[in-house]
Amino acid sequence: MKRTIGILASVALLSSAAFAGEIYGKITTAGAAVAEGTPVEVKCGGKAFPATKTDKAGAYHFGVEATGKCTISVKQKDQTASIEIAAYDEPVQVDIVLEMKDGKLTARRK
Repeated sequence: MKRTIGILASVALLSSAAFAGEIYGKITTAGAAVAEGTPVEVKCGGKAFPATKTDKAGAYHFGVEATGKCTISVKQKDQTASIEIAAYDEPVQVDIVLEMKDGKLTARRK
């Protein structure tokens, strides 16, 4: 019994250490959710995390193994817009609004 508890405690510790935190949110443009499948990338420091795609509500989610300054990049059509955020050990919600300014895609926090 003690061995089973020890193994379970080790697994819980390792799985919680796997992700320092989470970055999640919703991406909108012109007052509506972006298209399902819009590519989203996150880089923290020099580490890039596997890209994800938005769901039909424009939502995205990343488990990140880093804290500190991160960049979220969203690709729409043939342009990419980025925004810098801070990631912590706790989940961080980053809702993003995409806008066209002078023919260039831009991103800002909602």
